[in-house]
Amino acid sequence: MKNIKLAFLGFGNVGKALARLFLDKQAELAETFQLTVSTTGIATARHGMAIDPQGIDLPRALQSDDLSRLTVQPTPQNAFDFIERCQADVLFENSPVNYDTGQPAVDHLQAALAANMHAITANKGPVVHAYRDLTDLARQKQRKFYFESAVMDGAPIFSLFREALPGARLLAFQGILNSTTNMILTLMEQGQSFDDAVAYCQQIGIAETDPSGDVDGWDAAVKIAALATVLMDLPLKPAQVDRQGIRSITSQMVHEAREAGKRWKLVCSAKRAGADLVARVSPSLVDASSPLFNVTGTSSVIQFETDVLKSLSIVEADPGPVTTAYGLFADFLNAVK
Repeated sequence: MKNIKLAFLGFGNVGKALARLFLDKQAELAETFQLTVSTTGIATARHGMAIDPQGIDLPRALQSDDLSRLTVQPTPQNAFDFIERCQADVLFENSPVNYDTGQPAVDHLQAALAANMHAITANKGPVVHAYRDLTDLARQKQRKFYFESAVMDGAPIFSLFREALPGARLLAFQGILNSTTNMILTLMEQGQSFDDAVAYCQQIGIAETDPSGDVDGWDAAVKIAALATVLMDLPLKPAQVDRQGIRSITSQMVHEAREAGKRWKLVCSAKRAGADLVARVSPSLVDASSPLFNVTGTSSVIQFETDVLKSLSIVEADPGPVTTAYGLFADFLNAVK
């Protein structure tokens, strides 16, 4: 039985959901994969850091407001000191996304790979800004840099092309990739104003205090950039995506669309145009013939067009922290198997 040592850099809703998933899957890991796991480090910005090479008590960590009480070593000075000293085999990096540079997550992941750890993240920033560098470093170190949860939570998007569609060339994709704007538009169909719908999304925790990353299309643009960079081998930055958010969509427009049997959706798309790429996020009217029409609330969908499969769609219904955590968990298994 092989023991894999884990470290969590970031221990918010997703990190804690992942920890609970490891606890729930202990028997399955042992019986099916001949693996056990122990957690040697947890680092947070607000609730301290803990390192214990013999294994942190994970249930206790999940209940703790001060992780420094669980450490058996001096508290790390910063994230890089933590990475250097945690003695893990796998680092889960779950810091907040930086659309502009991908930092500090890029440097965290580089440090983990340099320390011979597998580097796994749900963060879109490093995929967009450092995919090739991190992938090359992982190859040099004979480790893995995986990021399944970066675009559609736990849905198998990147691993689909990596494992199940060898030799398929992605020509185009379109979809609904931002859960918050999809929920806002769904609530507006139900009669709420734009402001009330945004406030509700903030109340249930799917929109930030400043919702501009969602409603102005930045989150969608960075996801398009990640997909194009990895699946099409066409490096793309969010600023290169033709971007329009949903602030211009009024309640009257939503009502008129419904009367016509249509719906407004924030549609993400990218399509090869010779050696170039046309990438766009914008509000679009879709009718009942579209696979996007019935994707409501926080659900997401993506439709791929390849040279060998004309149309392949994946729908993810009502994702949450557990869904995102599963993407990280799947990356873990694919990295260590």
